[in-house]
Amino acid sequence: MRLPRILTLIAISLACTGAQAQNRGDDVILEMNQAYQKRDRARLAQLLPSARGHALEPWAAYWELKSRLDTATAQEVQDFYARFPGTYQEDRLRNDWLLLLGQRRDWPAFAAEYPKFRMNDDREVRCYALLIQHLSDPAAPATLADEVRRNWFATRDTDDGCTLAASRLVGGTGARRLTVDDVWRKARLSVEMNRPRAAAAAIEIASPESLGLFNEVMAGPASFLNSKVTAVRKARKELITLALIRLAASDADGAARQLENKWGPQLSPEERNWVWGVIGKAQAQRLATDAMEHFSKVSRDSDLTDDMLQWKVRAALRASPRPQWPVVLGAVNSMSDDARAEPTWAYWKARALMAQGSEANRAEAQRILQSIASVRGFYEMLALEELGQKISVPARPAPLAQEEKDAARQNASLNRAVMAIKMGIRPEGVREWNYATNLAKPGGMSERELLAAAQLACEREVWDRCINTSERTRTEFDVDQRFPMPFRDSVVRRSREINLDPAYVYGLIRQESRFIMDARSHVGASGLMQVMPATARWTARRIGLNSFTIDQLNDRETNIVIGTGYLKIVLDDFEGSMPLAAAAYNAGPGRPRSWRNGAVLEAAIWAENVPFHETRDYVKKVVSNATLYAAVLTGQPQSLKARLGTVGPREAARPEPNREIP
Repeated sequence: MRLPRILTLIAISLACTGAQAQNRGDDVILEMNQAYQKRDRARLAQLLPSARGHALEPWAAYWELKSRLDTATAQEVQDFYARFPGTYQEDRLRNDWLLLLGQRRDWPAFAAEYPKFRMNDDREVRCYALLIQHLSDPAAPATLADEVRRNWFATRDTDDGCTLAASRLVGGTGARRLTVDDVWRKARLSVEMNRPRAAAAAIEIASPESLGLFNEVMAGPASFLNSKVTAVRKARKELITLALIRLAASDADGAARQLENKWGPQLSPEERNWVWGVIGKAQAQRLATDAMEHFSKVSRDSDLTDDMLQWKVRAALRASPRPQWPVVLGAVNSMSDDARAEPTWAYWKARALMAQGSEANRAEAQRILQSIASVRGFYEMLALEELGQKISVPARPAPLAQEEKDAARQNASLNRAVMAIKMGIRPEGVREWNYATNLAKPGGMSERELLAAAQLACEREVWDRCINTSERTRTEFDVDQRFPMPFRDSVVRRSREINLDPAYVYGLIRQESRFIMDARSHVGASGLMQVMPATARWTARRIGLNSFTIDQLNDRETNIVIGTGYLKIVLDDFEGSMPLAAAAYNAGPGRPRSWRNGAVLEAAIWAENVPFHETRDYVKKVVSNATLYAAVLTGQPQSLKARLGTVGPREAARPEPNREIP
């Protein structure tokens, strides 16, 4: 045998050996990930030596130490930091360690570690830090209490840090404090969100002796309100307020009768306004015609939360026979600065001003519309059209230079993230990717660096990170990254075969799965088009796929065939209405049938009144996605308003909908 032949065989043998070693290393990482999820400390410790040298060793070491962090020494934690400096895993462990130090009330160690925390995105950690500042610095700014309040109100359930900080800041004098009223507002918000533990934690701060009565409130609000309890002291009034809030969730009319006939005179104006706001919101979410009647009993909008005010706007928009524009304007003006700045409420404020008729109002409306108009979202596109413009593809940014691409390809954290995602450890990979593009360097990545990172994700076909990363650029707009079209031949061909708009299909896939092939929702929907098994079986029978089996949903072509087939059936059932069909695809066709009650509405108003947050957001994004995809596919300016159309009750002359559609 000649020497070159021998060398070739040796090279092949070494390559195979290397591949086998890599596969064994990957298997170790995957097994450690499973052991971490099972909290198997012994197995993690056993496997850790075998993960040495693997690209994902930082994750392996993190899982092992995190699993026993409650018994680890401070030196072990510091050794981990030293071994993996600057990585996501280092800062992730620091986050975990800070939480543990806070729970232990080890304030000196917490204070020493906190300044090194780069992510700084954990509310509970932040609340611990604010508490230490309050306890140790007499000159701490008055805004400290405001920040504690914001973080505490934003937590959906109990957490030790914010609850502790709030309890220490209640009472006293000066601006650096929370009031008892703040604590009761936290209890109200928690009851409204059906978070009894969080409400009880707040009540324990405000009035510990009221916890027994609070349990009665949560067990049976109607019984509590019909008992001999009286609203004399502050705590009793608040408990009655909580009972009315609790009752409104299941019986808004009953809560309204209780408030009008018995409890209204015994409550303060602020308490009455809050309860009327809750009742109005509950009825608005049910699309009830009396929602505005309840909101009209609020004497001062400033007593309502942003959430209540937003539902007041929605109810006013769908009022019959036409929107109540003065109510819309007043409610938006009463929202917080942050809420008013959101494109949703900026757009409806502009529409309300335009409806008022005066030259000054029209000028202000134009200014507001110009401030949000773009192709970046649903209301931004509607603002463009109000200004007389169509939806066109923005100019692409300058091409990335080779050195910009190379910098992204050589970024260790980005490469670790892609490897984790490709190996099936998606949650960890996504978190590391987000860290690398946002916090791995002071100030985060520049716009050009974000574009380069997004391009790397596109090239590796990690489409969700491609889209999400590119969407974070403020001035640059790379439509190929934000609105990619993987599998274009399959999607376009299949869509046209069944007379379905391929732009609509792409708009839906982008929202459903972000083009993740193995995507699986918490309810069991699968693949690119996130089809439920029962829906897939039903659709397969309808379109003639007699040999279909559920495991075929993971096949790309089959998923597209089933998903587009179902979308076409639903779209036809809703007379071609894209908003209604999108709502049906997300929430099932029965719900949008019940939501198309009342007068004929602009579809934008109808979509904004969809009771479910997820479906409301979904409808708006699918149709706006489709509009921009259409601009890309056709090369022509598009109209979002034309795609939206109007929504109203099904005409009596039209056939009944297909009730069999799952």
